Amino acid sequence: MPLDVMGLFYFAYRDFVGDADALLAHQGFGRAHHRVLYFVNLRPGMPVADLLDILRITKQSLARVLRQLIGEGYVSQKAGADDRRQRLLYPTEKGRRFFRTLSATQANRINSAFEHLSPDARRTIRAFFVAMVEPNDHGRLKALKLIDTRDP
Repeated sequence: MPLDVMGLFYFAYRDFVGDADALLAHQGFGRAHHRVLYFVNLRPGMPVADLLDILRITKQSLARVLRQLIGEGYVSQKAGADDRRQRLLYPTEKGRRFFRTLSATQANRINSAFEHLSPDARRTIRAFFVAMVEPNDHGRLKALKLIDTRDP
């Protein structure tokens, strides 16, 4: 059993999210808010239905988080051009700035860890994370441009 890897994964994740958690808490937000901000900034115009599918949370949970992000001016919501019932999510300038701040701390941690690794080791780490994702989500990883579309 890979208990050592599980422990390392726990500590790495704890520290990876810890920097952002403090910034989020200062705004009265939590990790769910961070996830929404991440995907809305990654794919402006993302339909709410896609976000629900990615996050695998209930409509009620997402509605609470979105209500707060929209109410405080971090995210805007627009009706779809073809289907007015469709709700599309966009980061506001305030949401983009806050997302950049949150991402900077995490990017610094990743860049620091990658700094002393060879390109092959970096590719191996990326491949490991892709392998951890359910195969039926690999298409979504490609659509979000988190993996190369040429990858199998």
